[in-house]
Amino acid sequence: MSFWQTYDPFGSPLLSTLVAALPLLLLLYLLAVHPWRDREGRRHRGIAAPKAALIASLVSLAVAVLALGMPVTAAGASFVYGALSGLFPIGWVLLAAMFLYTLTVVTGQFDVVKESIVAISADRRIQVLIIAFALGSFLEGAAGFGIPVAIAGAMMVGLGFKPLQAAVLNLLANSVPVAFGAIGTPIITLGAVTDLDPSRLGALSALQLLPFGLVTPLLVIAVMVKMDGKPFRKALEVWPALLVSGVTFAFSQYLTAAYLGPGLVGILGGLVTLVALLALCAVWKPASPYDDAETPAAPKASRRLAPMAGGAVAATGATAVPGRTRGEVARAWLPWVLLTLFVFLWGQPGVKAALERPLAGIPTVLRWSVPFLDGLVYRMPPVVAEATAESAVYTLNWLSSPGTSIFLAALVAGLCLRMTGAQWKETVVRTAERMKGPLATVAMVLGFSYLTRYTGTDGILGLAFTRTGWLYPFFAPLLGWIGVFITGSDTSANAMFGSLQQITARQLGLDEYLIVSANSVGGCTGKLLSAQSIVVATAATYEDRQEAAGAVGSILRAVAGYSLAMAVISGLIVMGMAYLVPGLIN
Repeated sequence: MSFWQTYDPFGSPLLSTLVAALPLLLLLYLLAVHPWRDREGRRHRGIAAPKAALIASLVSLAVAVLALGMPVTAAGASFVYGALSGLFPIGWVLLAAMFLYTLTVVTGQFDVVKESIVAISADRRIQVLIIAFALGSFLEGAAGFGIPVAIAGAMMVGLGFKPLQAAVLNLLANSVPVAFGAIGTPIITLGAVTDLDPSRLGALSALQLLPFGLVTPLLVIAVMVKMDGKPFRKALEVWPALLVSGVTFAFSQYLTAAYLGPGLVGILGGLVTLVALLALCAVWKPASPYDDAETPAAPKASRRLAPMAGGAVAATGATAVPGRTRGEVARAWLPWVLLTLFVFLWGQPGVKAALERPLAGIPTVLRWSVPFLDGLVYRMPPVVAEATAESAVYTLNWLSSPGTSIFLAALVAGLCLRMTGAQWKETVVRTAERMKGPLATVAMVLGFSYLTRYTGTDGILGLAFTRTGWLYPFFAPLLGWIGVFITGSDTSANAMFGSLQQITARQLGLDEYLIVSANSVGGCTGKLLSAQSIVVATAATYEDRQEAAGAVGSILRAVAGYSLAMAVISGLIVMGMAYLVPGLIN
């Protein structure tokens, strides 16, 4: 039974928008505001994410069936489809990342990693810039899929950062790189759905992101010192590192997009920033330590640089970690080097295509058409140019998935480290125990996300912005923000709203390249607040399941203001480019 999405079911744009927004607002309320008391009578805000997503999904089902006229079978199928997509590939990426991290802890290698990071800099502010910002940006450019937050978050907790702080700082640091994602996929997707030149879209996106790239390092460190209850001047004490990381990232990202296209923007932006920071640490250190009571003691040996993942540090030298040989340091970093190598290779289009060919007659990609959904839900004008059937095909690309690359890196690392049977068993048990709750949460959140998409409520919300007339350039990034908040993916948001942005730009006489690229830029600001991202951050940083269950709301409240502020600033930038300096667009 076919379902044609309708974007004004009540004959009133305002009422239709309010009804469409109800499930999303309910989800936010349940996660961040709803009060409850534990057994000891202590008051808390925000219920567990799986429960909140389930309640919001039931309300969304009611809206879909009763208000929008969607068949019950199609609504239920969309939720199941989303839940399965949450388990694979998102859940698989998260599970594999935690398996690799746990492996390094069980074998004792992460202790050596911590010592070598301290040898680079004992200052936690510098550690955050290296791990969360530079390395995270590289991993986003190479693979995406939540890998940067999962890996960098786990590393920071292992270094002694508090879980909440590690989660918030990684979400902030990972915001700007999301606009280009893995190998430029979000921008390439924008070009595909709009038939616009992805190179020009990428250059305009990078131009809009230039101010964000410059100030994000300062924002991350300012939030860090604020969470620690320290004065803002503690952030400015590391201004050379903030300047180096901001300038190198912002301009390497822009120059790559402008002259090499969108594919390598994230990879080169993160890699150049990583090398620049490590080179700076070889000749400079903060005048005063961040906090002697909380920061690991710096080695008294040479401050030359320790080996880091991906070989980036090799360009600037290596250090002797006190009490460790170079071989021991290299051995400890081996899992992370393999992770970087495998993730990078799996992200290359040629390698991905090869991995999706049958292996010894065994199919490596399995596809199932989702019953009651595939080809039966139609996107309608004006969200799209003409009625378009929505695809709903569940794909299990078990070999080419980024999660598989991480898992294989972990297996190879374990073999190289000569892990015992007991160590393998402990790694599997600890990983499984830790991931029970997060996997259920990801499934529920993605189920809600897909339900919102197939019911067409995302289109209702999107069309609300198109009625703003000459103010539309301000709201164009907010449309991308909504898309990523719903789907958790900038690529999905671009596929969802790219055509709508183009149609609206043409109707209003605005530059379509500017407005369409604003969708991806706005999407990276929404990544901070998407339930999917917050769940990944929670799983990466909280090992205790009970603490993790209540942490989603805390993280959401911590990042909400920054996400909204970045979206507003993005809107102002686009509006300025549209009306004040239109020459920058060409």
